Amino acid sequence: MPLALESRVREEPFFSIIVPTYNREEQLTRCLNSLAGLDYPRDRFEVLVVNDGGARPEVTFGSLARDLNVQLTHQKHAGVAAARNAGAAQASGEFLAFTDDDCWTDSHWLRALATTLRRWPDHLIGGRTVNALPHNLCSTASQLLASYVYDYYNREPHAARFFASNNIAVSARRFRMIGGFDCTYTRAAAEDRELCDRWRYHGHGMTYVPEAVVYHAHELTFPTFWRQHFNYGRGAHQFHRARALRHRGRIKIEPPSFYSNLARCPWRDSQPHSPVLLACLLILSQGANAAGFFWEMFNRSTEQD
Repeated sequence: MPLALESRVREEPFFSIIVPTYNREEQLTRCLNSLAGLDYPRDRFEVLVVNDGGARPEVTFGSLARDLNVQLTHQKHAGVAAARNAGAAQASGEFLAFTDDDCWTDSHWLRALATTLRRWPDHLIGGRTVNALPHNLCSTASQLLASYVYDYYNREPHAARFFASNNIAVSARRFRMIGGFDCTYTRAAAEDRELCDRWRYHGHGMTYVPEAVVYHAHELTFPTFWRQHFNYGRGAHQFHRARALRHRGRIKIEPPSFYSNLARCPWRDSQPHSPVLLACLLILSQGANAAGFFWEMFNRSTEQD
């Protein structure tokens, strides 16, 4: 190996890639295959799969052992936030990179994160998520909403405010210093919002890197679309309540323009589905979100009485 290339390889930061999973072996296999195809030195990353109380996905690992430094651990079902923290507790990497079992990574994903972390080693880094199921109307609408939220919160890439937890990287030391994910979020809903808010509350920066791409393959039907956004609403209430306590203020919601612009966004870019149908689903998502928010608020107040 030429000396210049050998020196560059030695300088690559070491990552621990953490993948929580729960009874999705087919998706997990695809995720791990994508990690095996990363354009990154094999001795500079490890993969930690945390099974959150599901069936043991042992069959996934046999054929990948020669291509990946991959470890599988198990925990009692405690939620995705606890699973990510369990992976972080075992990680030996200087940096942690998080993705989900229903995602697969672009081959340049880790290199894009590494390039940014060399310049901003103390920032929380977030990449771009792409819908891998463009034929699915509900999956398209859900990702359209996520992309809109990214545009809204991350207009200034080096002063970003929100990242989804299926595509982030962070210093392991700083992640542990702030306590990792809040394990009281037992659903995959708003635990990433809470982490980002707490990260910024402690004075740390966030940088958006659209070159770090993961593909999200979450198959949705109308009932599961509703349930997903209803749960997001439940998580949103928990998040806003915690944020209000942290900042000693009232619960705040977005201005009306946020919602009116959201309804218009299906017409801004070319979509594989009718903009009218997508707009209806986006409006429905906000109704489900509001229903979940008030359901959580009512039940919390009932528990306290």
